[in-house]
Amino acid sequence: MHPSLLLANGAKSQHVLDKAAILEKRCRSCRMSPSAIQRSPATFRDMPPLATVKHDKTVLILGGGVSGIVAARTLHERGIHDFLIVEARDELGGRMRSTEFGAEGDRVTVELGANWIQGTQEGSGPANPILTLAEKYQLRTAPSDFYGSIATYDETGAVDYLETLNKAVDAYTELTILGGARVPTKQVDTTCRTSYSLLGSKPNNKPHEMVAEYYVFDWEYAQTPEQTSSIASSWANNFTFDVDQGGFSDANLLCVDKRGFKHIIQAEAQSFLSTAHILLNATTTAVTIALVNGTKLSADYAITTFSLGVLQNDDVVFEPKLPSWKQEAIQSMSMATYTKIFLQFEEKFWFDTQFALYADSERGRYPVWQGLDLEGFLPGSGVVFATVTRSPTEQVQAELLDVLGVMFPNITIPQPKAFFFPRWFSDPLYRGSYSNWPASFVSPHHTNLRANVGKRLWFSGEAMSQKYFGFLHGAYFEGLDAGRRVSDCVLGASCKSLPFAASIKNANPYVV
Repeated sequence: MHPSLLLANGAKSQHVLDKAAILEKRCRSCRMSPSAIQRSPATFRDMPPLATVKHDKTVLILGGGVSGIVAARTLHERGIHDFLIVEARDELGGRMRSTEFGAEGDRVTVELGANWIQGTQEGSGPANPILTLAEKYQLRTAPSDFYGSIATYDETGAVDYLETLNKAVDAYTELTILGGARVPTKQVDTTCRTSYSLLGSKPNNKPHEMVAEYYVFDWEYAQTPEQTSSIASSWANNFTFDVDQGGFSDANLLCVDKRGFKHIIQAEAQSFLSTAHILLNATTTAVTIALVNGTKLSADYAITTFSLGVLQNDDVVFEPKLPSWKQEAIQSMSMATYTKIFLQFEEKFWFDTQFALYADSERGRYPVWQGLDLEGFLPGSGVVFATVTRSPTEQVQAELLDVLGVMFPNITIPQPKAFFFPRWFSDPLYRGSYSNWPASFVSPHHTNLRANVGKRLWFSGEAMSQKYFGFLHGAYFEGLDAGRRVSDCVLGASCKSLPFAASIKNANPYVV
């Protein structure tokens, strides 16, 4: 289905969805190429003022990922049951996506999107809410040993450069301290590349140093140090992993559950939702929705949980346009792409560690590898995967096999019996994997990114979390906050708008 929306305060908005994303599965039997399915925006009508109209729902929640489900649960817990979750896909979960991967008769569940519980709990300290859900629904996980269970390779094959990796870990720790020290001050932000350089960490095109830096930085933020704020990256790390800064813990748990990581949010939704609360295979943006089948929905309030990438790429079109301060905020943050590329082989021939690094002369060329054919993970699966933070080429499978050939020069690399990777950026429902904070993105930008438009249209999602942008628990906390704020509006307690800055200026003028 393809909806357009009318805001109850008189503003219009439209979610122009590429129908290929929704109708592809419906057209498999009719042999229609998804590219042949054209965009088809719906028409609009003027809408009477809110006071004179009886709406179908009190609240529309646009998107069924973590933020949307937690917002819905918050409404439910506060006695508001007249809401509808409108989700474009055929299941809830958002970027918590898993799939059955492998040759016929030898399939296992792998995670295409979110995979880790990052930061768990230290003693009786604060617990990551994703950990709490995982424990509630007995999710099967395995501890990730990022630095203790790793093999290293370069263009000559297996070679030990763990000392170089340890130096990169130390440099990153210094970077988080340097950036974190600036948070309560008025010091200017810099890129992480600048901060690295000030600390004396300069890989200078040395393959071992480049891949070590990539592993501790790019693999986490899905973008380079040149693209990333020194201050924001520091607090993003510290508020999640550093207990002394209020973080959860430095532990990471990898989901290896055959039900998929999405199970915890789907099970949580099932605990309080009925079928009347969910509309699948649809899409939206705000308050009155006209679906392509002629169905129209309206509500007093809407919570949009679209990814930052969708908002940036005009997959959602607002008419009239969003205020300039909102548009600037949306376009000023970054949406990163983190892609896992899965291969399944008849027999395991690779490393027995959890991780492997490959140091190529080209920075970021298939650098991080993970083996799932391990005890406690997916033993006997024959599955290994590589991660890249750039869009793979059309020759990705051949390139991966070439790299494996370099890593294991004494082995004839066989053809995989299964191969798959998700296209996060080209998918109009996501347009990337998760958000990242560039150095040019100042705090008032983020204030505006979170801010509601009027008192009817609210925004939620991981990108809206200042402390936890890019993290699954960031989406959780933002859903909780949006649910509370909108429920206050519904209940008449105090419908307070979030602050915004009408214009954002430099702290000091440039002198030319």
